Amino acid sequence: MKATVAPGPAPVKTEAALRVVTPLMEAPVANRPNWTIARLITEIEAHEGVRIGKSQLSEALRKNFRWRRPRHTLKGRQNAGEIARVGLRLQLRKAQAEAGGIVLLYGDESEALTHPYLARAWARCGADLRVPAPGQAKKVAIGSLNHVTRQLIVHTSATKRSSDFIAHLVQLDHLYGPQPGRPIKPVVLVEDNGPIHVSKLTRKALEARKHWLTVEWLPKYAPELNDIEVVWRDLKAHHLAHQTFTDHAALDCAIHVAVEALNNERCLHPLGNRIISA
Repeated sequence: MKATVAPGPAPVKTEAALRVVTPLMEAPVANRPNWTIARLITEIEAHEGVRIGKSQLSEALRKNFRWRRPRHTLKGRQNAGEIARVGLRLQLRKAQAEAGGIVLLYGDESEALTHPYLARAWARCGADLRVPAPGQAKKVAIGSLNHVTRQLIVHTSATKRSSDFIAHLVQLDHLYGPQPGRPIKPVVLVEDNGPIHVSKLTRKALEARKHWLTVEWLPKYAPELNDIEVVWRDLKAHHLAHQTFTDHAALDCAIHVAVEALNNERCLHPLGNRIISA
């Protein structure tokens, strides 16, 4: 015979809590209170007149709800048609680069802080996890990612100005620009419409390089089309996280060391960088 559970009293508090919580949770996340357990308990007591415990409410919520972090979205500000058109062009550019016809670079800027975000980490029980706070200062990394080789080229500066972006263009001159005895391969640089990319000074610098450098402009609010965004995230999360830096010089050094380590990890042809003894 199958064992049966003796009927017990109805879960009055749980049912009352769900009557209040369900419509609150079904409302759009934007422009509504962030419902914590404590706020929900107060709301349930105000509407139903019952006081439910934290553990009981948490157990009731786990059946249909989850404690999650919302994410920002730019979908409402994007031009879907423009993104689709540029996305298709970039697919064609990638095919050209993989066939060896062009050099495809994804460019963007990112900021690194001397006082970075500290995430959870494993440590011995009772260990002192306090980290000295050196103050908030930043370094701007202006970079380009080679689509085929996955090499990241970075110029660091204390500011984010047109002159800093032009200094990065000089880096690209040495790597991909016309040089005596080196064949010229067309370079396509993917950039957004940030102020330092469209200023008069920058436009003049790009015009002087138009015989070998073409800019593929991204539509507004479309970071998902720029492959370098993933690399910036990787750089910060796996190479600069859980570190504090005493000054700009220490942060600048750490960025370049991290870029070198990242390039070594992502290089598709690691044997090309090794020195083979005779």
